[in-house]
Amino acid sequence: MSRLLSSRLLPLFATALVLLVLFAGAGWHYEHFFSARVVLNLFKDRAFLGVIALGMTFVIVSGGIDLSVGSVMACSTVLLATLIMGMGWPVPLAMLVTLGFGAAFGGAQGWIIQAYRIPAFLVTLAGLFLARGLAFMLSPRSLEIRHAVYTDIGARGLPLGDGLTFTLGPIVFVAVLAAAIAVAHGTRFGRTVYALGGSESSAALMGLPVGRTRIAVYALCGAGAALGGILSTVALGSGDPTRGTGLELDAIAAAVIGGTVLSGGRGWMVGTFLGVLILGTIKTILDFEGSLDPAWLRIASGGLLLGFILLQKLIAIRARDI
Repeated sequence: MSRLLSSRLLPLFATALVLLVLFAGAGWHYEHFFSARVVLNLFKDRAFLGVIALGMTFVIVSGGIDLSVGSVMACSTVLLATLIMGMGWPVPLAMLVTLGFGAAFGGAQGWIIQAYRIPAFLVTLAGLFLARGLAFMLSPRSLEIRHAVYTDIGARGLPLGDGLTFTLGPIVFVAVLAAAIAVAHGTRFGRTVYALGGSESSAALMGLPVGRTRIAVYALCGAGAALGGILSTVALGSGDPTRGTGLELDAIAAAVIGGTVLSGGRGWMVGTFLGVLILGTIKTILDFEGSLDPAWLRIASGGLLLGFILLQKLIAIRARDI
């Protein structure tokens, strides 16, 4: 049992080790890499990806996939900008409606997957095009958000001294991480998600609410994509129908690098958090280097993703032999 447990935790340990080696190596090579400002920017720049990746982790653990999150994020940014600037809605109400849109969109995809037994890949691929099209229907171009309340929200945060502030994005990211850990490992819903990903038939035989759980997981992921969109508008001050292109792949990569198994049934929210920081660290290293082609970010991310998939396969083979 102890050997099996250690093999299950090995991807998480590997993720933590990769992050430690990357950050330590960059800190040794680049001056000021260990500064508080760099660490804060790492959290700030990856906050919206982190929120979306945590929602994606729930979906993958349940045995599914969601390719629509990048488009839902983009549509959410444009919807929010339209409600605030075009229709004069109060900012809090506009944000709540935007979150509701994301949850409804994701829940509808989950219902279609459950009701018609269509593979999640196909349903959410259609959702990717649908949400992106809706974003361009709302506005074919970027919409600037100029609102006193919105500006005030973006400027608020926890002062850390020396002109540094832990802004709204990182605060929400950490809060969502804490909530995700509590839900995944401390609630009946979380246990049902893991059971569903392990074996849907076994979960159904145990009397678990398979259908409701699947719909709820996709609704949660859609709400996470909408929340990521809100955070991006706070950081960038605009809604943009082109935003989030390819973000679904980054979210999946962060989850898998963090030890989540693509076949479902196993994964860690903390691992996804570490995976997001790894991708952010690679981007920060490229920024410090300056002379490297940005394509190296994709190359490094792809290499890490392949390495962790192979590690998961080796662990699965070892577990069968125990």
